[in-house]
Amino acid sequence: MKVAALLLLVPATLFWSAADAAQSFPTKPIRFIIPTAAGGGSDQIVRFLGNKYTEAWGQQVVVDNRPGAGMVIGIDIAAKATPDGHTLVLVNPSHAINATLMAKLPYDPINDLIPISVVATQAYGVVVPNSLPVQSVKELIALAKSKPRELSFASSGPGSASHLAAEMFTGMTGTEIVHVAYKGTGGVMPDLIAGRVHLYINPMLAVINQVQAGRLRLIAVTSAKRLNALPDVPTVAEAGVPGYEAMSWYMVLAPGKTPMPIINQIHAETVKALKAKEMLDMLARGGTEALGNTPKEAMDFLKVEIARWGKVIKQANVRIQ
Repeated sequence: MKVAALLLLVPATLFWSAADAAQSFPTKPIRFIIPTAAGGGSDQIVRFLGNKYTEAWGQQVVVDNRPGAGMVIGIDIAAKATPDGHTLVLVNPSHAINATLMAKLPYDPINDLIPISVVATQAYGVVVPNSLPVQSVKELIALAKSKPRELSFASSGPGSASHLAAEMFTGMTGTEIVHVAYKGTGGVMPDLIAGRVHLYINPMLAVINQVQAGRLRLIAVTSAKRLNALPDVPTVAEAGVPGYEAMSWYMVLAPGKTPMPIINQIHAETVKALKAKEMLDMLARGGTEALGNTPKEAMDFLKVEIARWGKVIKQANVRIQ
């Protein structure tokens, strides 16, 4: 009888522990990991969210760039962190890509991390250096075909979304453009601006500042329709590659065993931040739309993305050493 009574108390104890944890959260500074090099679109989003979290909770948010291994290093740190809500990580499509691309990950992308929300989705921008004598996708294709393997495209790392988006482009256009891998957007920009590499297909938020400053030329976007913020810029599909489409996204994750009351609390503040005018304006400038879906919707979204990118990887026979 005593054993039965004790067993009945266990679920209640767990419930109140989780509730108490959420009520007192956060109790210390929050570490927000960016698993890419500094200088990309992720930095802008994390720093904005971090400021809003600090305003809401009165705790400092420490931004921690941990690039390497196609985001695996930073994500692994988050997956193995104490699941109390004080460690978060912002990922992009590479998180879904790695599920197929990597033969063995040090974490389970579904079970070891829990999505809080997809905060935004965006098109990629197709950018070239000003020194490259092309003004359109058709001219880029013509130049690449006239000089096979003389042009190069940059990526944010082997197997990254920017890599696969470019591989999709070369495959659909029948061009031979050499892949040059970097450790992140920050590493790409100096070489791209200088004309040492000739093409970069990367999220708009990460390239728009250089485009607006006149250092790079934006010749197309990868969405199915033109962006409201850039109505004069054609899509890749209408500019000469019918059927081409690629979209990026940003998702906030926490360690997999983080209590749901804490996840829900972080989600609520995240959605509130995404409604701020300054956030919406920043995202719009980069052709990005705020989303803010629920943890369950974000998990369902992630599973679909894993399947979608897995198909692309297999069809393109993309491998990493």
